[in-house]
Amino acid sequence: MMKKSLLVLLFALIFPLSFVSAENYPYRSDVLWVTVPNHADWIYKTGEKATVEVQFYKYGIPQDGVTVSYEIGGDMMPAETSGSVTLKQGKAVISIGTMKEPGFRDCRMTATVDGKSYKHHVKVGFSPENIKPYTQMPKDFNEFWDNNKAEAARYPLTYTKELAKDYCTDKVDCYLIKLMLNNRGQSIYGYLFYPKNAAKGSCPVVLCPPGAGIKTIKEPLRHKYYAEEGCIRFEIEIHGLNPTMSEEEFKEISNAFNGRENGYLNNGLDNRDNYYMKRVYLGCVRSIDLLTSLPEWDGKNVIVQGGSQGGALALITTGLDNRVTACVANHPALSDMAGYKAGRAGGYPHFFRTGGMDTPDKLKTMAYYDVVNFARLIKVPTYITWGYNDDVCPPTTSYAVYNTLGCPKEALITPINEHWTSNDTEYGQLKWILKHLK
Repeated sequence: MMKKSLLVLLFALIFPLSFVSAENYPYRSDVLWVTVPNHADWIYKTGEKATVEVQFYKYGIPQDGVTVSYEIGGDMMPAETSGSVTLKQGKAVISIGTMKEPGFRDCRMTATVDGKSYKHHVKVGFSPENIKPYTQMPKDFNEFWDNNKAEAARYPLTYTKELAKDYCTDKVDCYLIKLMLNNRGQSIYGYLFYPKNAAKGSCPVVLCPPGAGIKTIKEPLRHKYYAEEGCIRFEIEIHGLNPTMSEEEFKEISNAFNGRENGYLNNGLDNRDNYYMKRVYLGCVRSIDLLTSLPEWDGKNVIVQGGSQGGALALITTGLDNRVTACVANHPALSDMAGYKAGRAGGYPHFFRTGGMDTPDKLKTMAYYDVVNFARLIKVPTYITWGYNDDVCPPTTSYAVYNTLGCPKEALITPINEHWTSNDTEYGQLKWILKHLK
């Protein structure tokens, strides 16, 4: 049963609680946009007409007589119509129109006050529960991945483990892990968190893959509550770069090897066997090997949890590895990536925004690495959250994944959210995990 949570006007929950007592919403901004669709859940049936009441405040004062210009188009698509409205007592109504096919429409607004322009947008959905992925599963999809997993498994589980004193607390022990992936010297790093004095056979294990980019593991203790509440958590990077390097070093590496045209998500996309992400996907499976080898593992529960690219990798690992018993994903990337071929939003990294990406070879490779095809294989309980205003991992693609799942599933939908999740949402995911332990 899909669970929905609307956060439209709960301003204080938008930012971490540490800011609430000292800062206004939005953070240190003089202006506030409020958009109120005439359906409280922001959802319409195809053919229904949607309207949105727009409110605009400066210093908390409704702005009367201000002109709001707008453009309206499909999710991540060019504008189809445009116009303007004049605010009366800080409010106006914009007609969003309708859609004949399931999907989302995006109203992108601009208001100019005292010579400065302010932008905002709002997306509403039309029968999104009927969105189907454009991406099809290759006939030899399972064979391809079974063969690659079998080849990777021939390399023995090999890793180093070093106490990370900076991230140990009175309740948590932390270790820096270097996990070897193959005999070519390729590896991944991660921080492994244990409950202090964990007993043999007592702990569920949780793998946390990272979001996109070449970067360090920021704030390793941010999710220390997993270990504090009895779980072993392995938070990884995917590029074989030691997270103890400085941010400056990571930035230099990213600038050199992760440009728009030569980024790792483009690397080898012409050939399914040479694509960069093959090693990453198999690295997630090898991470499960490590976690299930730990004597403190309870022998039953293996969970994968992540957001964005990490959400994609959580779903992918769950589809690849039948040891996984539950999955949690925020706004997954790499989802229905070729959806643009259907004239609608496709998934991050939005390959078709770069020239030369729309080739038969690249499209073929994408299908072997697309989240929707791994979602078709998932059988265990899965919990996904996403927002409608997300332009990084657009809602069209999250629905394409969610609607494909044939397993027990739940969704937390937060319409106003762009590409972020609140601390409360993230802690709630641990609570969901604990309720689904075997």
